[in-house]
Amino acid sequence: MNFGNLGFMEILLILVAVLLLFGAKRLPEIGASFGKSITAFKRGLSDADKAVREELPPDRLGTGPVQTTKTEEKEPVEPRRLLS
Repeated sequence: MNFGNLGFMEILLILVAVLLLFGAKRLPEIGASFGKSITAFKRGLSDADKAVREELPPDRLGTGPVQTTKTEEKEPVEPRRLLS
């Protein structure tokens, strides 16, 4: 059981410090709220992904051939300045 550069003793020390800091009664509440926040974050990501996919046409999602049209080359437009 090796998490990156953390060994078993380091993880055990962290767990003991968390237990002493929050107490045994509070740890299940913290774990439940942490799990709910991760679930809400994943749901938000999937909702945002779904919204982006609904806004883009199918040819922009990589599911169909990309249609290209020849357009006239225009001169670059100078951005408007709010204050002169």
